[in-house]
Amino acid sequence: MTNRHPRPLGKSTVTVSPLGLGCWPLAGMTRSGITPAAAVATVAAAVDAGITHFDTAYCYGENGESELAIAEAIRGRRADVMIASKCGIHWEPGRVQTVDGRPQRIRAEVEESLRRLDTDYLDLVYLHAPDPRIPIEESASELSRLLQAGKTRAVGTSNVSVDQLQRFALNCQVSACQLHYNMLQREIEAEILPWCRDHSVAMIVYWPLMKGLLAGEMRRDQLFPASDSRHKYPMFQGDEFQRNLDFVEAIRPVAVRLNCDLSNLVLAWTTEQPGVSSVLFGATSPEQSRANAQAFECHLDDAARQTIATAIKARGTVASRKAV
Repeated sequence: MTNRHPRPLGKSTVTVSPLGLGCWPLAGMTRSGITPAAAVATVAAAVDAGITHFDTAYCYGENGESELAIAEAIRGRRADVMIASKCGIHWEPGRVQTVDGRPQRIRAEVEESLRRLDTDYLDLVYLHAPDPRIPIEESASELSRLLQAGKTRAVGTSNVSVDQLQRFALNCQVSACQLHYNMLQREIEAEILPWCRDHSVAMIVYWPLMKGLLAGEMRRDQLFPASDSRHKYPMFQGDEFQRNLDFVEAIRPVAVRLNCDLSNLVLAWTTEQPGVSSVLFGATSPEQSRANAQAFECHLDDAARQTIATAIKARGTVASRKAV
């Protein structure tokens, strides 16, 4: 796995690196202490470490903080990176997240993202989520018009079902689909990943480290405060949490043998999965960007793959749905 071997983004002219920086944490809305300077430094360090894929969104920050940080960090290096953004979700006063897939809203958000990023085109723009109030075909048609106008080089969908993806694809060339996926949360393997493989749609995945659990640094008695969204997920509670930590310990010796960090092993494994084109990791410091980029140097062998497969099978189905 190396950035010197980019992968095709569906049937578009865009290529994507196997690893990408997910830039939601840089907005500072879920973690404290993320200053604009720290966000810029995190992106710049990722570029220096060989990361070329940067994933952001109109709503990553109440005022576009994520996109603004990317713009500053890549100034003078725009041609060296692939920028993906998303439209269709924004913040109302009081930090109320609102889904709005109306054509006029989509166009306005894409235009604003271009301004924030100080670029005249996006490499990829996703519909961030389907708007339940309008047919997804209307959102798709507007994104198709933006594609034809050269505002973006490719279009994708995020947080969709197979049915929604099929309907979208009838009205706009879809090059990518973004959903969560990791060693234990593998729901996409049932339907949507095979559909994407069959229709040459690139799968871009987030949460490869299972919200930090697969990085191998959580304690058995770890508690998550109300301010941490992980306390709402069954995977971090009771017996489910303990079984997931057992899984981590089952694969840890593989990382030791291969002389790489556990998080790098997990990222490298995820990039190898059939149909997965790029894997997004998060970072909030230059050190984290550099550390995650080391996954490029983690080379799995057949013994490693077999040990991981055995551990996944032994762990079984994971309860992963977020509590309402």
